[in-house]
Amino acid sequence: DNSTRTPTTVAMYPLLEPETDFSVFVLGAPSFYGGADTELWHTLRLWRRGGIRIAIVPTWRIDPAWRRRCEGIGCRVEGIGGPERLAEVPGLAGATVVSFCNGNFLEAAGRIRQLGCRIVWAGCMLWMFDAERRHYERCGTFDRYVFQSRYQRATLEPELRRYGYSPDQGAVIRGAFEVDEFPFRPLPHAAGEPFVVGRISRADPAKYAADTWSVYRGIEHPIRARLMAWDRRIARKLGRCPEWAESLTAGAEPSAEFLGRLHCMIQRGDCRENWPRSGLEAMALGVPIVAQNHSGWREMIRDGETGFLVDGPEGAAERATRLARDETLRLQVARNARDALENELACPDRIWEAWRELFVGIRSEAEATIAT
Repeated sequence: DNSTRTPTTVAMYPLLEPETDFSVFVLGAPSFYGGADTELWHTLRLWRRGGIRIAIVPTWRIDPAWRRRCEGIGCRVEGIGGPERLAEVPGLAGATVVSFCNGNFLEAAGRIRQLGCRIVWAGCMLWMFDAERRHYERCGTFDRYVFQSRYQRATLEPELRRYGYSPDQGAVIRGAFEVDEFPFRPLPHAAGEPFVVGRISRADPAKYAADTWSVYRGIEHPIRARLMAWDRRIARKLGRCPEWAESLTAGAEPSAEFLGRLHCMIQRGDCRENWPRSGLEAMALGVPIVAQNHSGWREMIRDGETGFLVDGPEGAAERATRLARDETLRLQVARNARDALENELACPDRIWEAWRELFVGIRSEAEATIAT
């Protein structure tokens, strides 16, 4: 998934609570692309409103624009240049460290544990990194695990148990999502004009269904299609773009701009999804989603109300046809999805309470360890 490319300082919201003396170190940094790095930025904003003190240790560099954004919401950024200098970071020893699906962090996790840190791993995949397995074999599991969906938790916990994990180490916390960065602006569709369908993800062939073009051709309405991100590997899988389709490379447009030019997003591929950021972004902007009826999509979409879940290509084409022919239905689904996002899926109060509970638990355990 691609984050919005607006590297400006975001004004601080008033803190939900006074700034506390609880500090969190983040290993990694936000960036313009990638679901985990995007989620990190939204989480930083949420934590700061909750009063958490945050120190960011990039692994091992940060874009200057993103540094300004992070400092603009009150984060401290510690540039160290490489993992060999982790011990020099002020206050890191013994602190709580959080990392979001970061491979460089995994390679340095042994050094971090040697500093007595309590580690929270917020992986976004449905599988383990090789470096993650190697670390568990040497050092055991991390202190806490954050899963963005129940599906992800059910998928990963059986393998984690092989390394000594117990369920009380894990929590399902939906990915933070700041809706103000994605204003609700459904693209109007007038009768008779082409219906614009599309999809967005990282440039991974597994993210694309091999029958993408046939699904689009099955829509019983004149269409145009837009796809991002596209590369040679995907072209080999899908074949050449039809004349009515436009393929864009990763990052060719900010995701909000790209999605804002769609009437409908059809998200189908050969892989399962955890908690897809593209879905949250589309729902925020007012783009109805037609997605696969499995994995994390089932927890994100209420079929027929906030989007559509389909089992095969014919179903995807049929739902898109319905949206193309019924503008009232399309706009109602878009409004329902935005409401669900604000009040349920990405409700900041709920997500903050879950993180606060996790941090309180870690702090209590640390104090108990010191007392004994």
